[in-house]
Parts: sequence; structure tokens; C-alpha cells
Amino acid sequence: MTHSTPPPDLLQYSEASARLSAMLNRWVERFCAALLAVLLVDIWIGVFGRYVFELPVTWAEELARYLMIWAALLAVSCGIARREHVAVTAVIGRLPNRVRRWLHVGIDVLAFAFFAFIGYFGIGMTQGGATQYATIFEMTMVIPFAAVPVSSALACVQLVLMGVRDFCAAEMPADLAEEAK
Repeated sequence: MTHSTPPPDLLQYSEASARLSAMLNRWVERFCAALLAVLLVDIWIGVFGRYVFELPVTWAEELARYLMIWAALLAVSCGIARREHVAVTAVIGRLPNRVRRWLHVGIDVLAFAFFAFIGYFGIGMTQGGATQYATIFEMTMVIPFAAVPVSSALACVQLVLMGVRDFCAAEMPADLAEEAK
């Protein structure tokens, strides 16, 4: 006998996964906002230093580069949590709900594999950054390079949480239903 709605246990997993994802996403978004605020101040310091005071602020450009890398890579997990990543939905929208659900699972598995791959090799890259130094700051490149494995790990966590939420839900979540239209 088939059920039109999943058992209550699956619904609880879906809801718990959605709550955990939202909580993690809130913290990542706040951190990204803080990085962007520091980036904005840094750029203004660079502009004012160069064009108003005619004093080159040599570190401003390099700091801006590292802040932007961190903010952009961390924002990937936010896009996953909100299911706002780039997708072509013309064909997917015409598929039955059950097929669409499994297709989303397959896409999530592929995305997880991609981010796990990037994260795994990003760890080696970060370790190699211990012997490389930033041009102006004279610091090792560990912190800038760590953005890759950290953001990949967050993306993998969000993919698992969103996959559980979507697969265990009674109906396809609204964001995926809208995406399918």
C-alpha cells in the first residue's frame, strides 16, 4: 500500500533539517555581511588614501582581494540553502513530481561530489599555502587559501541538509515548486 504523505518521522527530519540549515545560513550570511562591511571600509581607505591624500595605501588592494574571495566563496552555501543557484528548469518543470524529486536528489549528489572534490584538494592547497607569503602583508597564504575548503565544507553540509529537507517533505518545497514552473 502506498502513502500519499511520508511517515511522521520523515516529516520531522525534513523540518529539523530545514531549521538547522536556516540557523547555519543565518550565521554565514552575517559573517558575509561583516566581511563586505570591512571590504567597503577597506576600499574607501584605499580610494581616499590614493586620490584625496595622495598617499598610496599599499595593503588596501590586497586585503580587498582576500575579503572578496572569502565573501564570495562563503556565499555559495547561502545560495544552496536558499536553493537560488543557477538552474535550467524548462524541462524539469514538465516532469512529474516524483521524477522531479529524484532528479533533484541526483543533482544534489553531483553537487556534493563536486564540492567534496574541491574541498579535499583545497585542504592540500591550504597546507601548501604555509610556505607561500602574501605580497604586502608578509603573512602566509593559509588564511586566504582556507576559504576554499571551508566554503566547500559548508556547501556540502547545506546540500545534505537541503537534500534531507526536500526528499523527506510531504510536498516539494515551495522554492523547488516555483523553480519547476
